[in-house]
Amino acid sequence: MRLAVIPARGGSKRIPRKNVRPFFGRPMIAWSIEAARDSGCFDRIIVSTDDDEIASVAEAQGAEAPFRRPAALSDDYTGTSSVIAHATAWCKQASVDVSSVCCIYATAPFIQAQDLRDAYNTLEKQGCDFVFSVTSYAFPIQRAIRLTSSGRVEMFHPENFAVRSQDLEEAYHDAGQFYWGTASAWLEQRPIYSSGTVPFILPRYRVQDIDTLEDWERAELMFSTLVGRR
Repeated sequence: MRLAVIPARGGSKRIPRKNVRPFFGRPMIAWSIEAARDSGCFDRIIVSTDDDEIASVAEAQGAEAPFRRPAALSDDYTGTSSVIAHATAWCKQASVDVSSVCCIYATAPFIQAQDLRDAYNTLEKQGCDFVFSVTSYAFPIQRAIRLTSSGRVEMFHPENFAVRSQDLEEAYHDAGQFYWGTASAWLEQRPIYSSGTVPFILPRYRVQDIDTLEDWERAELMFSTLVGRR
């Protein structure tokens, strides 16, 4: 069985209730549930939450919320891997044979069903532990600067000051959308950033992590532009 798990706890601090906050007329989590459903990849779509309201919204959108996540896995410090491992173990304890699991973030309105399908095919063909979404940095990270305590600037890597941007190695970061993995990789909590992982590269114009109100506003601007292009 292929399982989708959407982590969505109720205690978001920087954007209160962000998982169910309206985004273009729908609860934010609805966009992730819709993509999972439209992909045709999953036998079950489960939302892992500690919050009854989020559970009700998720069920109204076509997902399941068959358990409430324990408090020990619902604080500000719990990692995603532990949450997915818990949901996978819950299914196995219910005598459900899970082969692969995709963690889909609840605040990922740019996620697309086709990406989920293509990434799953990569997982199957490559025989890897994980496949997760990444995108490239817009600016060379080797030329990054920091602000000093005196309000001035200095380079993290001053040896790259005179190096042309096009001569520096391109770097990538987590796109914060989805993470396919084998059930055993999740249960054993193997590291995602490792040689056992294959990246699934997304274009930057379809990637926006949403942790702050500024992120949310930027996502609205991006989304309105993409909708206008369709």
